[in-house]
Amino acid sequence: MISEQRIFQAYYTKSEPIVSYMVDLLDLDGTESIFEPCAGDGVFIDPILDKYQNIKIDAFELNENACDTLKSKYQDLENISIKQTDTLTDLDLEFLCSMGGKYDAVIANPPYGAWRNTIDRATLKKRFNGFYAKESYSLFLYRSIESLNEGGKLVFIIPDTYLNLNMHKDIRKYILSNTKIKEIALFPSSYFPGVNFGYANLSIIALEKSSDYKLNLENTFRIIKDYKSVEELGNEKIKHLTKLNIQQKNVLKNDGYIFLTNTNPSVSDCIRQAKTSIGEVCDCATGFYSGNDKDRLKVLSKEIRNSKRYDEVDKEKITYDCSSRPLDGIENEQIYVPIVKGGNVRYYKADNWFMEWSSDIVSFYKKDKKARYQNSSYYFRKGIAVPMVSSSSITGAIIENRLFDQSIVGIFPKKESLIHYFLAFFNSPTCNKLIRTINPSTNNSSNYIKRIPFIQPSIEQEDTITENIKQIIEQVKVSGDYEIELETENNKMIAELYGF
Repeated sequence: MISEQRIFQAYYTKSEPIVSYMVDLLDLDGTESIFEPCAGDGVFIDPILDKYQNIKIDAFELNENACDTLKSKYQDLENISIKQTDTLTDLDLEFLCSMGGKYDAVIANPPYGAWRNTIDRATLKKRFNGFYAKESYSLFLYRSIESLNEGGKLVFIIPDTYLNLNMHKDIRKYILSNTKIKEIALFPSSYFPGVNFGYANLSIIALEKSSDYKLNLENTFRIIKDYKSVEELGNEKIKHLTKLNIQQKNVLKNDGYIFLTNTNPSVSDCIRQAKTSIGEVCDCATGFYSGNDKDRLKVLSKEIRNSKRYDEVDKEKITYDCSSRPLDGIENEQIYVPIVKGGNVRYYKADNWFMEWSSDIVSFYKKDKKARYQNSSYYFRKGIAVPMVSSSSITGAIIENRLFDQSIVGIFPKKESLIHYFLAFFNSPTCNKLIRTINPSTNNSSNYIKRIPFIQPSIEQEDTITENIKQIIEQVKVSGDYEIELETENNKMIAELYGF
């Protein structure tokens, strides 16, 4: 049974500085008609009523118990209308939106990731022009903008993932084309007291509905970040805050309409102006999953990190030389092959993990619904393993004659002579700046890696970096460490190549 918390994702805004900042952003004068699409316990209604007792507010709330509480709370106020309904499917609201909107202002903390079954998600996706329907907040944002009159204002607190993730490409384009963004404040989710969202960072976005596309493109808005406390929200005089002025037309020019928030203009310009991307010179593929790693994945020794759940491999049954690329499995008794797993290790990972790979089990993998025998043309090839999830820095390790699992994005240069250059690049601060600007989260999926700009090194740069990387790999194989000077020289050349 799905819990009520998962269905409604009702995280009420209990931070007074956040609430005050959001209400101030609406810049009300008391004559407005206001819509609260997910009213919760009335946290935004109360401060607005404190300022303007007679202002008209329509509040929707899906949770029946919360709605009953709201009706009881505001039963004596004729200017407050409470309706128990789903904002995303309410037919009266949908009609008002189709007529051009009704409200002068919308303020909300919409549900994040509220649970919907597969049929509901398919219906919502169709209803909302194909927008990503698994994450509910973007649909609330779209519907609320639609509900505004021309010139109406909206203030939302939502995860910052809509700024960069591929799944939110359509809502970004809609916002940039149909509104004038006023301000976006970025801050840690820890500022939201008492709740673990599963999101690292939140944002507060303030915008104005506008049907003038040309004026929208020329609009300049601010992104404000680097807050040190929640009390700093709305304080314009704080010197350490980073304030970026961005034109909407420039965001629309970015690949996927992503918002580039790096304070170094050279990084953003490099991404925006790139003539060639990693995706054009490398194949990027996600790796293999057995469907049951507990039984089929083995570890070389119990001393290996995170090996508690796994059995030690029978060392007599390991095939280390997979240069023949046994895509259909192994016929003899040496049925375990090395596999590269996730984990942030630079340049080279020792053969510590092994996957069962007999002909019979590979045949099973290909048919099993839980297994992922995907992108098999890249198995056992020479490439670079980039962990899907990184910590503070992106890392890469060489893949050769090995499998790589689904926690890895395999990078396979179309020009194999560049593999050592790319290994240096994916371990460089320059690459980290680029990927964190394209996608500020620690998710290094192939779609984001493909967007990283590629600048061809000179022959001299390529030769020097290649020789340095070969030395680093050999040193790591022998001692587990390498001369930091080799890495420093590589990083310096790559930084000079990219200009930052």
